[in-house]
Amino acid sequence: MSDKEKIVQLLELVPEYKIGYVLAYIQGITADEEADDLFCRKLADEYYSDTDPEKDKEYTLEECKKAWGID
Repeated sequence: MSDKEKIVQLLELVPEYKIGYVLAYIQGITADEEADDLFCRKLADEYYSDTDPEKDKEYTLEECKKAWGID
């Protein structure tokens, strides 16, 4: 039996007055995933639509440290 099947089976044992807690918890742990996915999609879309010819230029770690004044 998969974990998901076990959860569904256990839900049958949860009293009705506690279902709201379970629902709130599940909504909370899934909301973060949705928000992360949307944020990442937005960043990717912005990157791919950026017309700056320098956007793909690569820099070494040493070049970055020098530019940022880090030893």
